[in-house]
Amino acid sequence: MIFNTFFCKRFSDYKGKILGYGAYLCFLFMIFSLCTVLKPYMLDPIHHFFEEIKTMKVEEELCISEPRTEYCQTNGDIRVHGKFSSVYIVSDKTITMDENTSRSIRPYARKWETNAMKRVTQWSIKTIQQAPNCTKNHTIPAVIFSTSGYTGNHFHEFSDIIIPLFLTCKQFNGQVQLLITDYKPWWILKHKPFLEKLSDYETIDIDKDEKVHCFPKVIVGLKRYDNDLTVDSQKYSYSMKDFRDFLRSSYSLERVNAIEIRDTSKKSMKVKKPRLLIVSRKRTRSFTNIPQIVKMAKQLGFKVLVKDGGRNMSRFANIVNSCDVLMGVHGAGLTNILFLPENAIFIQVVPYGDVKLLATNDFGKASEDMNIRYLEYKIGLEESSLVEEYPLDDRIGKETSSIRKQDWDKQNV
Repeated sequence: MIFNTFFCKRFSDYKGKILGYGAYLCFLFMIFSLCTVLKPYMLDPIHHFFEEIKTMKVEEELCISEPRTEYCQTNGDIRVHGKFSSVYIVSDKTITMDENTSRSIRPYARKWETNAMKRVTQWSIKTIQQAPNCTKNHTIPAVIFSTSGYTGNHFHEFSDIIIPLFLTCKQFNGQVQLLITDYKPWWILKHKPFLEKLSDYETIDIDKDEKVHCFPKVIVGLKRYDNDLTVDSQKYSYSMKDFRDFLRSSYSLERVNAIEIRDTSKKSMKVKKPRLLIVSRKRTRSFTNIPQIVKMAKQLGFKVLVKDGGRNMSRFANIVNSCDVLMGVHGAGLTNILFLPENAIFIQVVPYGDVKLLATNDFGKASEDMNIRYLEYKIGLEESSLVEEYPLDDRIGKETSSIRKQDWDKQNV
């Protein structure tokens, strides 16, 4: 009796469990059937939701406008047609741009300078559904930039193109195609070592190229920092030291550090003489007493070189790198301090007139970021050729702010 009672109780429990499991399986079957029927309706909105988020994110990051430059980054099926100065973003659907929407950009990193920008070809970036067929396919990204603007001025070539190019392209480690608008063969030749180090591919004169080039990624315009000849290491992945190291590698410059400057006027000390480079100018803002400067420098124990920039930048870069001190009157030629070794000395001679702020902003602040020791000498009126035009007792002569730009620019010191 006890056994039967126990058996009946266990059987009753077992039967209950069977019924419970059966109900659970039926519930799962119903859920599965419901999901199968509703799958197209459930997944499609979810899929489109995430696609919309993705598309919106791309559109938000498409173009970046900053105080001194603007550039656009495009990803996907990107087609470049140089004949029409156009970049096409091929897309079936878009959120923030319709088929007829386009954006214009001049790919030169000095957008606030009207005189420079009006010389730069304007490019359009269009999101379309029907694009010209590809005639040349690439598997690497491309960067479109101009060699117009203030090209021809050594200072602007570095501040507006070379350093921005480094900031924009270094991330690709040579796997990038440079597409150049307003192509200048002499500029390419001048900066050939740098360009060959930056990209493993031949540059393309995109204005004259009738092909439709297709890329997975295209950047139109260049990144740059707000100040000239400097890099903001907090904003970008690179520092001014990284850029100078890249230059040294591009031009095979041997010296990383300058020698320690000592008092070499004492004959008992046998040390290597530091080298002083005087950057001369042939027309305006030139030194009128070069022989006296050279004589005094030699008496102080320097080995002195007097050079102008010359046309061969690679050769001049090596000359600058061989020196420990560079001195010159404010001008574009002082941009060559970029090639000086670390801890070198840079002496900028500031012409008479209201020039100090310009001189300090152009080269004084930049030299600090380059780990170059900076000295500045301000010319007085009596040391300037302007004394012949503005007598010492003349009011205009006494007030540097009254000196016109065309006057201080023409003086010799």
